[in-house]
Amino acid sequence: MAMQYNEKVMEHFRHPRNMGVIENPDAVGFVGNKTCGDAMKIFLRVEKRNGKNIIKDIKFQTYGCVSAIATTSITTEMVKGKTLDEAYNIGRADAARELGGLPPIKMHCSNLASEAIQAAIDDYRKKHKNIKENV
Repeated sequence: MAMQYNEKVMEHFRHPRNMGVIENPDAVGFVGNKTCGDAMKIFLRVEKRNGKNIIKDIKFQTYGCVSAIATTSITTEMVKGKTLDEAYNIGRADAARELGGLPPIKMHCSNLASEAIQAAIDDYRKKHKNIKENV
């Protein structure tokens, strides 16, 4: 049985935004799902603006299915320009909603994208003494 994806999901799969690597990133996050085999790596460049840490640039590498690539692509778009706290609070339902929905069996993929971003933010905070902004 073929999986049904809407056009926005397919667009982000065929032409993912922010795919790649940031050389000498400020932070890196990695997550994987042993059950399905999907894995994601997020690279962040953070900039201090008006006393807040802002995601200036974000790139990703994903090994996974259509949903994994599409949700990582849309999530990177959603967090670029946000504070670390704002980005940390974007969850799997947000990515799926922004894409116009995912097949229920593929919802775990959107969870991986937000978890990878949270892992990168955790890495940044660890390197910078657990910095937290006032949003």
